[in-house]
Amino acid sequence: MPSDRTRPRRRVVILGAGFAGLAACDGLAASAAEAGLEVVIVDRHTYNTFQPLLYQVATAGLNPGDIAYPVRSFLHRHGGVGFRQGVVEDVDFDAREVRFSGGDPPLSYDYLVLATGATTNFFGVKGAKEHALAIYTMEDAVAVRDRAAALLEHAATFGPSEAALTVVIVGGGPTGVEMAGTLAELRRAELETTYPEIDRSASRIVVVEQLGRLLASFDARLARYALQALEDRGVEVRLERAVEEVTDDHVVLSDGEQIPTSLVVWSAGVRAGDLADRLATEKTRGGRLEVGDDLRLAGHEEVFAVGDLAAARDRGHDEPLAQLAQPAMQAGRHAARQILRLQAGRLTEAFSYADKGIMATIGRRAAVTELRSGVRLKGTLAWLSWLGLHVVFLLGFRNRVAVLSNWAWRYISWRRGARVIAGT
Repeated sequence: MPSDRTRPRRRVVILGAGFAGLAACDGLAASAAEAGLEVVIVDRHTYNTFQPLLYQVATAGLNPGDIAYPVRSFLHRHGGVGFRQGVVEDVDFDAREVRFSGGDPPLSYDYLVLATGATTNFFGVKGAKEHALAIYTMEDAVAVRDRAAALLEHAATFGPSEAALTVVIVGGGPTGVEMAGTLAELRRAELETTYPEIDRSASRIVVVEQLGRLLASFDARLARYALQALEDRGVEVRLERAVEEVTDDHVVLSDGEQIPTSLVVWSAGVRAGDLADRLATEKTRGGRLEVGDDLRLAGHEEVFAVGDLAAARDRGHDEPLAQLAQPAMQAGRHAARQILRLQAGRLTEAFSYADKGIMATIGRRAAVTELRSGVRLKGTLAWLSWLGLHVVFLLGFRNRVAVLSNWAWRYISWRRGARVIAGT
């Protein structure tokens, strides 16, 4: 990476190697040299995580390496793009510098793309931050996996308790539904084969959703199908109830019900990450950064915010887009195009989102898909569509092969591999 004194080109710094950050990098890389740009991507990790499949790591269906891809391997396809590992502490907009924790030297920029993502939103629920586990990062997913494994091992050795064999999942969106469906099917298979000492009927999976339905962003008929599919798998669903408190051995719901549990999985929502809190710029609900129609920060024409961090809106719409992969990738590519336009002395364009649809899986041969065209699928066809799309978007041939192999083996054998308990 050239030093600040000798660098011949204008520098674009991209903070975050998630969906949005890599999309911005991909959009810039091919034209950067010709446009007189140097591109540097910054992340605290050396790998990209395929977040839609984190719940499968949490349920030990996939290994962490199956959904992680080295950033430098991604950049290898884009000659001349630099990478720097570091934890961003702050951004000095006046000096145009990214500041790092640990005393690492700052990194100057001419254009900046903020794509640091989001973090779990516990909504101020008492005890949730201390006792509930999220599944938003790789570390989160591994922690859930290890806690579940340790509880099962303890129950098999010393006898089960109601709290040890009850999993409470907070949030009935796609992540909560996918987690609940997977756990329910694996409970049916694994307790019978791997843990014969444990009475399968003693285990419970409870989903708590404060709205009156699951999958609020889906068509009501698909939401009803998802509810029925979960209940057919033995999942208990509590609708129109919120979690009031989480302790180390139970949760308290808004109607007074107390559910004994030693594992609470929090999938009720996200908020903009800690960096957003420290930035001196306008914010909206969930701490997301307010951006203009071209995704730039007000008062900082060289700074773009994309992905879960930003309150990006589709042209003509007031509500921010959902914090999902597709809006993040499209916003990242849009920011890249606008930087190239600015570098060429042209005006920026407004962001326009192309909605391709949404999908969620409940379990084997059970999923829901809703396309922008109005086509709605459920059951086996939706499940196959879900499988295919997720494989296509995985980074790296090895990752695709590993995930396909794991899915094929689980489908054929329908039993779990040995659990590995790490860090407990």
